[in-house]
Amino acid sequence: MAAVGALGGEVSVSREPQRAWSAAVAHTVRLPVIAVIMGVSGSGKTTISALLAAALGCQFQEGDDLHSAQSVEKMQGGTPLTDADRLPWLHRIAAEIDGWRAEGQSGVLTCSALKRSYRNIIIGQRSDVMLVYLKGTHDRIRRRMAARHEHFMPNALLDSQFATLEEPTPDEHPIIVDDSGSPGAIVAEIVHHLERVHGTSVAPSPRLSCAPEPP
Repeated sequence: MAAVGALGGEVSVSREPQRAWSAAVAHTVRLPVIAVIMGVSGSGKTTISALLAAALGCQFQEGDDLHSAQSVEKMQGGTPLTDADRLPWLHRIAAEIDGWRAEGQSGVLTCSALKRSYRNIIIGQRSDVMLVYLKGTHDRIRRRMAARHEHFMPNALLDSQFATLEEPTPDEHPIIVDDSGSPGAIVAEIVHHLERVHGTSVAPSPRLSCAPEPP
């Protein structure tokens, strides 16, 4: 299957883990487990997803890397994607998730998934796929992005993200985590929630050294 790299070039994607580490924290999560990490731009999806994958010792897929070359070119040109543009992308994400499920693999995948209709495609009736919502505020994310990139994210972009956002409802059984904590604390909270849902009585393996945070 072909996908798009960070700079928009089409690359070959295999079923091999995009990023995987040995388990970084002791946990009692019964594997396999698949988690989709959602939230507006700047909420920390990539960092949290990579660290969660490290904690669980599983693969990590950046959802944006599954955009088509045409969509990447459109976004790089400053043109927002329409729902029609996003539809094939959402189906590619769903196919990636279904591939993991068919092979009995664990995985963590990022997707903004701002609308309920998007989540219906990538999760829908897949009761074994967990939705994790990184909940942030406009002001906090604006300040975070300013500190990270030494400039303010345009208010219009943030406004658009929050205007589009349809927060997950209880029937979607989301794990909702405030994004104001440190990455390590956020991941620990997510793991704790996963243990409550997917936990096992088997004693956890010895604690291992933490994997470094990806750049």
